[in-house]
Amino acid sequence: MSTPATPALPGQPGDEAGPVFREPWEAQAFALAVELSAAGHFTWNEWAETLGAEIKAAQAAGDPDLGDTYYHHWLAALERLTAEKGLVVPDDRRSRRDAWEQAYRDTPHGRPVELKKRP
Repeated sequence: MSTPATPALPGQPGDEAGPVFREPWEAQAFALAVELSAAGHFTWNEWAETLGAEIKAAQAAGDPDLGDTYYHHWLAALERLTAEKGLVVPDDRRSRRDAWEQAYRDTPHGRPVELKKRP
């Protein structure tokens, strides 16, 4: 059962154990950033600087910073760092994003989204 957000984390859902992710993709993005850093692809300081820059850019563009868009910034930072570090080719990222969007549209409501393997 979800409880209201704590004052320290406005807009962040939680349960009796603390903050929780709103959506599975948020947990996946979180885990991916942790794993890529642990594997040495970027330092945690690089991560924090990049995430901070993405949040500041979003605020400058009008994001009210209520906490509900935090993982959108996390994902933007992850995309930026993986591109800067050459971990993903921009065209490949674009094609994978398009494939995910198509898979999402093709998936009946309530069913897990599955990305088809590439030929």
